[in-house]
Amino acid sequence: MSSGETPVEEFKRATAAALRAIGRAPEAEVTYGVEQPGIVAGRVRLPVPATDLNPHERALVRGEADALALRLRHHDEAVHQRRTPGSGVAKAIFDAMEQARCEAIGASQMAGVADNLAQALDERCKRKGFEHITERNEANLADVMRLIARQEISGETPPPSARRLVDTWRGWVEERCGGDLTSLREHLLDQDSFAKAARQLIRDLDLDPGEEGDGDDNDMDDSEGGEDGEAEQQDDSDMQSASDSADGEDSMPQEMQAGEEGDETGEQAEGEMMPGSSEEESEEPGTPQQRRNQAGAGDNRPYQPYVTEFDEVVMADELCDSEELTRLRKLLDQQLTHLQGVIGKLANRLQRRLMAQQNRTWEFDLEEGMLDTGRLSRVVTNPTYPLSYKIEKETNFRDTVVTLLIDNSGSMRGRPITIAAMSADILARTLERCGVKVEILGFTTRAWKGGLSRERWISGGKPANPGRLNDLRHIVYKAADEPLRRARKNLGLMLREGILKENIDGEALLWAHNRLLARTEERRILMVISDGAPVDDSTLSVNPGNYLERHLREVIHFIETRSPVQLVAIGIGHDVTRYYRRAVTLVDAEQLGGTMMEQLASLFDEDQGGRKGRRAA
Repeated sequence: MSSGETPVEEFKRATAAALRAIGRAPEAEVTYGVEQPGIVAGRVRLPVPATDLNPHERALVRGEADALALRLRHHDEAVHQRRTPGSGVAKAIFDAMEQARCEAIGASQMAGVADNLAQALDERCKRKGFEHITERNEANLADVMRLIARQEISGETPPPSARRLVDTWRGWVEERCGGDLTSLREHLLDQDSFAKAARQLIRDLDLDPGEEGDGDDNDMDDSEGGEDGEAEQQDDSDMQSASDSADGEDSMPQEMQAGEEGDETGEQAEGEMMPGSSEEESEEPGTPQQRRNQAGAGDNRPYQPYVTEFDEVVMADELCDSEELTRLRKLLDQQLTHLQGVIGKLANRLQRRLMAQQNRTWEFDLEEGMLDTGRLSRVVTNPTYPLSYKIEKETNFRDTVVTLLIDNSGSMRGRPITIAAMSADILARTLERCGVKVEILGFTTRAWKGGLSRERWISGGKPANPGRLNDLRHIVYKAADEPLRRARKNLGLMLREGILKENIDGEALLWAHNRLLARTEERRILMVISDGAPVDDSTLSVNPGNYLERHLREVIHFIETRSPVQLVAIGIGHDVTRYYRRAVTLVDAEQLGGTMMEQLASLFDEDQGGRKGRRAA
């Protein structure tokens, strides 16, 4: 250990060095955070180790580091992208199986790496609750296929925490895949051949709409060119872009892939589970996207929920036990230490601007008071002008409440939701010091693909155009009258696995707006943080394709034109300026904290300038 280096810092440094050595990537940049481990733009992200360096945390970090190192060493991204299927669930399984291949190669060559990978896998399965799963539709199929592929390729049995899950799925998978599953081992060292075998396996599961030649740049014979070839390529493209549809009672869970945005409705998060459709849904022909088009995008039926009795407004601490909240809050605090300097400076700047507005202002062109030296020049140039004086006086700073409404959809998973939680924490702390009350809210749904609302619709005979067809979950992380010290632990809930699902923005915006209207403060500000358009597959599959988006636009127009609430939006990686009059779009989630500060400061500055202008008039 070098002088002044803590055990955690030494562990991080050693782990990063081992990763670069195994991955044969001496220049790789390694960072630690609470978001999903992965490789983004050449930067490797690992989990933050706990300060006590307990064995479980060490095993998890080392295993994740070895897994990513093996991906650096044995994975060719160009081959992967060429063979990757286009649909969300197929792509998630394809990625998982490629990761299993890379890990199997390393485990067969290095016993220590194999042990690290096994321990990390077991710890990850425990954290996802695999040992408690008893039904197929409770699982993420990509995780299941990764475990099954790992066993077929390397012969390693699933960890104890995942054996029940694998046993639940294995018969169903083997019945459909047959020999294609066992053939994976033959192509272990050839990524391209392995990718072809994986695509065939995914087709066996009826999850890949593409033809067998999809993604093969060089497999198509030259004689198949011309108009016929172009037509076939167009057909393949259309099939790839279509959404996956459920296929009866045995249909499997559908995952939503993070970072993908198909059309204006967007996509949801990678690795999140969405239960498959029921048997009755298989009677509806076509994919969800096709059914949406058939419903008529120009339909102007008024927005309505099918039922509201399953919706809930819940306090954050009711969704998680106290011990788990404490652990998640510690993860958030570890992240805050890295950004404390940058965001702290921005927070102090905002505080100074607000306190300056609260404490003083000046009246000019008076006959007595303090000499206004800034206007002496006009007396020098024209002695007939009288001297000008000014007086400092208290500013009538309006009572203010600020609501932060944070998108808790699956596509926010990882870095965006982590940054949003940290920024909300810093902003609430800053505004509270300035006497400005802050409310922190989140919005998502209780289930993937409809929940109890959809079941009620099915049992009711599936009436046409039912309206919103999912169970809302609106979360109160911090009430406006609640001190931050009592609610700060709640913000860690945003990092919990399984909280982030689908997003129905219009109703969430109305909910937050109505809470503000009930406040007594003279000034009310609503700041929305989102990364995309509203998406709920259950609703959009049986209503016009623009149903949720049209309602969102109506709500925004009402607030911006007829409400005393000031509305501002921040989009993360998604252009929200097409919805909101006052909005800014961020390319990188890291910019969120500073942008929030600047947007609020500009609102206060505008208000101060407007009142000065009215006094002058």
